[in-house]
Order: sequence, then structure tokens, then C-alpha cells
Amino acid sequence: MDETAYRNVRGGINRLPCVFEKALLARCAACPLAHRHAVAERETLACTDPETHARCRAFHFLLRENSSFALKLSDPAQRIPHAIEMKLQCGGLRGLQEALGEVVPDTDSGVLGGMLEVSELLQRALERHDSLAALPYSRIIQGVAAWQGRKRNRRAP
Repeated sequence: MDETAYRNVRGGINRLPCVFEKALLARCAACPLAHRHAVAERETLACTDPETHARCRAFHFLLRENSSFALKLSDPAQRIPHAIEMKLQCGGLRGLQEALGEVVPDTDSGVLGGMLEVSELLQRALERHDSLAALPYSRIIQGVAAWQGRKRNRRAP
């Protein structure tokens, strides 16, 4: 299946794509509102709550805007590679968790020890701060900058 056809089918099936899909698929986080779909032997996640989806989109936008320096992005709106998006999503969620004082120790695999739930984490953040814009992004960005993906297993030739 070519990519254009895949995107068309995916768009028809998945009306509210999960904003933190990469983090959830990588098991950096979890969300009870994410519904899994299989499309062309790939897995995609849809949000089941429009209000939560809007909250996640707003946080992702603010996270990306505030992380542009740490991610070395000249334009926060530019398309970014998968590895940088993973750093933004996994590191940003981890940074938010640490900023709220809810640190969960890492496991040896680099994935969060106790799965953090995105919708609940954002709800707690809103309860402690007036809005998503009022979150302590200077502390959250430290999580983005510090997050590292899995190391490649390089074999000797």
C-alpha cells in the first residue's frame, strides 16, 4: 500500500488521531482514552474524547513551541523527524511529570517504570495551574532535553 492511500484510509478510520501516539506506541506512556486500530499492518491510536484530545493538542503545541531551542528547531512549525518527535513526546511527558513532583523511576529499558497516563497527568497539571500556558515549561523542557531513545544494537561486521 502506498503512503497516500494509507493516509487516506487512516484518516477515514481515525477521526481523532492520538496526539501522543508515538509515545503510547513506544510504551513511554499510556492513556485509557486511546483506542487501537490496525490499518495496513500498522497500528494507529484514536482518542475517544474530543475535549481531552483538544487539551492534548494544546499541550503538544505549547510543548513544541517552548522546546524549539532545546530541539534546535529554527521554526517551531517545521516538520520534524521521528526521533525528535519521540524526544518531544516522551521527554515532554516525563518533564511534566517531574515538574508536578510525580517522578516515577526509570526501568533499565529506558521506558518509564510505572506507565504514566497522559489524560490524567494533564488533568492534574490543570488542577495545579490555571491553564496549560501557565505550566512551568522551563522545568518541563529539561525533561525533553534529557530524554534519550533506545540505543541501536550495533553488531561488529
